[in-house]
Amino acid sequence: MRLIVVALSAFCCCAFGLRADAQPAGPAPVAGTVIVTLGTAGGPRPRAIRSQSANLLLVNGTPYLIDVGENAVRRLVQAGVDFVRVGRVFITHGHSDHTMGLPALLASQWEFQRRDPVVIYGPPGTQKLVSGALVFLEENSAIRATEGNPTPIDAMVAAHDVAPGVIYHDDNVTVTAVENTHFNFPSTSAAYGRYRSYSYRFDTPGRSVVFTGDTGPSPAVVKLAKGADVLVTEVNAVDELVAVYKKNGTWAAKTPEEQQGWLRHQNEEHLSPQAVGELATQAGVKSVILTHLTPSADPNDDYERLAVTVRKYYTGSVRVAKDLARF
Repeated sequence: MRLIVVALSAFCCCAFGLRADAQPAGPAPVAGTVIVTLGTAGGPRPRAIRSQSANLLLVNGTPYLIDVGENAVRRLVQAGVDFVRVGRVFITHGHSDHTMGLPALLASQWEFQRRDPVVIYGPPGTQKLVSGALVFLEENSAIRATEGNPTPIDAMVAAHDVAPGVIYHDDNVTVTAVENTHFNFPSTSAAYGRYRSYSYRFDTPGRSVVFTGDTGPSPAVVKLAKGADVLVTEVNAVDELVAVYKKNGTWAAKTPEEQQGWLRHQNEEHLSPQAVGELATQAGVKSVILTHLTPSADPNDDYERLAVTVRKYYTGSVRVAKDLARF
C-alpha cells in the first residue's frame, strides 16, 4: 500500500512517492496512509499563520493524533476530519505548545456526543496533565449537563502513562515509543529524572512513520527511525531565534544565567538542520518532513533555507511542512 495524498492538487512527486499539498479540502480519505501536519509552529510563542504542534496520521480512514497544540481542533475541522472520531491521542511531552489544545478537543468531543473513550497515551505525567484538563472543564461540564448532556465528561476520557516500548496496537498501527533527549536536564537540576519526552514510530500495513516530537540528538531516536519511510521531525535555528528575541526584547529581559540556560536547552535539546540531516542519514529513512519551525522575523517565512542545510547531510527527499499540508 503506497503513501497517498488526498487533496485538490498535488505537487513535487519525489522518488519515494511522498507528495504534499498545503491546502487540502474535502473529507478524510478512507484508504491508505496520510500524514496531515495540522500545526507546524515551534515553541509557545503565538503565531499569526502557523498553529502549535499537532500531527494527524490517517490510516484507512482512522485518525491518530500526535500532540495537541493550541488550535488543533480547528485545524482538524479545516482538514475535513471529524474531530469526534479522534479516539487515540499520543502526547510526546508536557510542554504547553504540544498540549494546550487538549481541553478544547475533549470539550468539543463531549459536547458533540462522543460516547467511546478518548484514550490518551504519553510519558509519565500524562495522566496528571489530562486530569488537570478535566478539572478545567468541570464548570463548563456542569453547566452543559443541565442543558441536555448528562454523561460526565470524565467517563469519555482515559489516560495512560506509558513506558518506552510498544505502547499501542490495532489493525491499522503498531506504535512504539522511545525516550529522547529533549529533557536532557543537568544532574543538578530539580527536573533531572522527573520528566520524560518521547518519540513515536507508527508502523502501518503499508508504511512506517516516525514523529520525533521535540528532541536533541539521540541514539534511541536513530534506532527507532531505522528504515522508516517518513521522518516527521522538529528543526531548530538557534541563531535566528536569538535574533528574533533580541529584536522583540525577550532576550534583554533574561538574566545572563537565564540566557545561558536557554541556549543550552536550544542547542542540546533540539535538532539543528545539520543534526536532522545526520539523524536521517544514520537511520536510513526514505524521506523527511520538517516541522516545529522556530519563530522568524518574516511572518510568511517558507523556511526552505533549513531544508537546504539538511540536504547537505542527507540525500533523500526533504519537505518543509505547512499547517494543513497532507503527505
